[in-house]
Amino acid sequence: MKYSAKYTPPLCHKRVKTPCFVRVIGGKDSVRHLSLYPHYIAKAEKKGRTKQEVDELIFWLTGYDAEGLQAVLDNKTTIETFFAAAPQMNPNAVKITGVICGDRVEEIKDKVIQQVRWLDKLIDELAKGKAMEKILRA
Repeated sequence: MKYSAKYTPPLCHKRVKTPCFVRVIGGKDSVRHLSLYPHYIAKAEKKGRTKQEVDELIFWLTGYDAEGLQAVLDNKTTIETFFAAAPQMNPNAVKITGVICGDRVEEIKDKVIQQVRWLDKLIDELAKGKAMEKILRA
């Protein structure tokens, strides 16, 4: 099943043609998780991965289950609330390192921005074909 979203986030950099979700967080109209979720799925599916794998990454990172994630999507919860209300952020999330949009994930000071970048990094690794065991820092 393909997902589409009316919202299109700005690009990270002129030379990087991928959406930058963090640049619009906290603005006049706070980004909603529902707006980001279809982009994550589209990115994964474009590279031959599945919605179920995207969901597994979200479950691993945040502790949400399928029912909890669906409730968040149905309620159009903001990204800030999504992470603040997460049942259990995975303690291994601090092992997520690397560069997203020119920023080192492990050096980001703002907690919400860092959590979004963790999820971005997991989705990037999935789209690049990395094995789930490695992505989940098992």
